[in-house]
Amino acid sequence: MSVLPEDREGILTKRAFAHVATIGPNGEPQSSPVWIDWDGEFLKFSQTTGRQKYRNLKRDNRIAISVHDPDEPHRYLEVRGRVDRIEDDADNAFINKMTKKYLNEDVYPWAQPGEHRVVVHVRPEHTSKQ
Repeated sequence: MSVLPEDREGILTKRAFAHVATIGPNGEPQSSPVWIDWDGEFLKFSQTTGRQKYRNLKRDNRIAISVHDPDEPHRYLEVRGRVDRIEDDADNAFINKMTKKYLNEDVYPWAQPGEHRVVVHVRPEHTSKQ
């Protein structure tokens, strides 16, 4: 059973930007925007292994994600939980899926040579909403 409120779950399937907050190496918060996907069980986002967010999550899997409704900006959902798993996106299938959703393009345009992409799967444990 999902902890997500039914009246906010739809926000996660829109072209809504989410802000992901992780815990840095000295206990400081780190937050940045990401594209998201919701499959009914996991909130997912793409990440490169060279980023601080990735290192933070490998060390401490606690995470908070806030997302506002792009159609009604005063409505939002905050999801707190833990990273359940991190999977390789070696063929860029997931980032390309997100590119189609957010840019209506088939291929992620900002890929850098040698970057290694992964898909972060977050299991929601608690939510709050406005």
